[in-house]
Amino acid sequence: MSFLRPVWKSGLCLLLATSANTHAHEQHEPGHIASPQMYELLLENERALVLKIMLKPGESDAFHRHNNETVYFEKGSKLKIETLGGEPVVADVPDGHVMWHEAWTHRVTNLGEQTAIAIIIEEK
Repeated sequence: MSFLRPVWKSGLCLLLATSANTHAHEQHEPGHIASPQMYELLLENERALVLKIMLKPGESDAFHRHNNETVYFEKGSKLKIETLGGEPVVADVPDGHVMWHEAWTHRVTNLGEQTAIAIIIEEK
């Protein structure tokens, strides 16, 4: 089950809660491998992966997977989130927003006017 703070639109919560697809998840690379120009590997050990992503206005990362993750949006923006087989959802993510999400496959596009910057802490 997904947990997102109420800042997110209810349609996004529903979309994320129903987006799990284990087979499709396994077929995609992790974000920092699928889109290395947007991700920076900050730490990797046997328990966690810590990434920093920067998406400039108009940029999209490639479809990729994450294990269970906590995400801190240092700088938010207007983001479009696409999942496999789901309807795209657009959300205005504020600076400082924090979310947790179970393993999933998705792609993010920055529709806003500022660069989105997030720190992702992913379980191994």
